[in-house]
Amino acid sequence: MAHDHAHTPPTDLGPAFRWAVGLNTVYVIIEVIFGLLTGSLALLADAAHNLTDVAGLLIAWGAAVLSRHPGSATYTFGYGRATILAAMLNATAILIGVVIVIWEAAHRFQTVVALPGLTILLVALVGIGVNTGSALLFMKSQKDDLNAKGAFLHMAADAAVSGAVVLAAAGMMATGWHWLDPAVAIAVSILIAWTAWGLLRDSLRLELDGVPHAIDRQAVIDWLVSQDGVTNVHDLHIWALSTTRTALAVHLVWRGDDSDAFLRHATNALEHDFGIGHVTVQLEHTPCERSGACHDI
Repeated sequence: MAHDHAHTPPTDLGPAFRWAVGLNTVYVIIEVIFGLLTGSLALLADAAHNLTDVAGLLIAWGAAVLSRHPGSATYTFGYGRATILAAMLNATAILIGVVIVIWEAAHRFQTVVALPGLTILLVALVGIGVNTGSALLFMKSQKDDLNAKGAFLHMAADAAVSGAVVLAAAGMMATGWHWLDPAVAIAVSILIAWTAWGLLRDSLRLELDGVPHAIDRQAVIDWLVSQDGVTNVHDLHIWALSTTRTALAVHLVWRGDDSDAFLRHATNALEHDFGIGHVTVQLEHTPCERSGACHDI
């Protein structure tokens, strides 16, 4: 049996989280100040929303730091799955926020509220800059890290909300149609819910030890059975150790000569070709007799 624990080190997201938390904290303070000065409940409510963003970023940051710690006697695989939990929490927080916004917007249709359009527009412009800048910090990493994707979607969604608020505020100033505010809020919320649901679905798949979307299980089987000396493949398991690390365990019926050379080649190839960095291979010399469990050549 061979074990290979090599893997590509995940990107250090510490600087990105530090900047994102700092920028969003400053923006919350700005919103609170202008909300109190103008008496705008809309700005104060958005400040509370952005405060939950800071909490979400801190949770994701903590999970990323925790995932880099080695395993212990109790948690032998390490703490990488904390990043999956953080992605789930981020998606859940976004969906809860969407429900709250839609609920409030529905009430706004029934009771028209005169809003300070210019103040909201200017503060929302600052919000676009802060949230867009924060999202860009995670843009590259979010392609390969579900935790970073959660932070990216959270910030991108808020940038979209701020952009919609700018349009709504400009529209209200030009026409006096205060219903534009809740209408735009509902439209943007539906879009945000769609992206958040995808993040929740992907993180739930990893939490339940599903094969990561980026890996084709059948392609892994085809590659294994194509190797010289391998006659059967069974008990193949592929699962996520974190949002950036993937593990594989498999039993191979082996009739080759140099098993050590094969194991080195297999673990290196699985890492290089499929991104599976934690590989456990058990070689067996007896035919597989479990019906339906093997893949014969």
